Amino acid sequence: MFRWRRKNLLGLQDLTKEEIEYILNTADSFKEISTRPIKKVPALRGKTIASLFFEPSTRTKVSFELAAKRLSADIISLQAASSSILKGETIKDTACNIEAMNVDCIIVRHSSAGVPHMLAKYVRSPVINAGDGAHEHPTQGLLDIYTIRDKKQKIKGLKVSIIGD
Repeated sequence: MFRWRRKNLLGLQDLTKEEIEYILNTADSFKEISTRPIKKVPALRGKTIASLFFEPSTRTKVSFELAAKRLSADIISLQAASSSILKGETIKDTACNIEAMNVDCIIVRHSSAGVPHMLAKYVRSPVINAGDGAHEHPTQGLLDIYTIRDKKQKIKGLKVSIIGD
């Protein structure tokens, strides 16, 4: 049986085929939750997730928050416009201060390439890259792969074009 061993999810290039399949299969096992009358399971009960969004986002932010709530995690959301970033605090210091409050995971969205990778070097909590500018958006890529697999029943051998933002 496969066991997830990674601390962070920062990009797709480093993931093995087995790791991607594990993520997709895990997502598939939770799919029916969204069709239930009560859309909640205790998978992350007792865990606290920090959502640090330093650029505007609707779909990604709401998707992470909804997933956390449906898995029974507590989620705290920080947006740059209402944080000490405006007073000159660095992103690194912001993440370290949030982590000092014993969060279990940090989700980061930033317009500059590499910010989630940089933060992962300074915090002990797992970091999930929710998009770092034009560089990479691994969770969107995984969602795209999941959707293609769901609709086509396969991934291998397909040619895919992504058009738009």
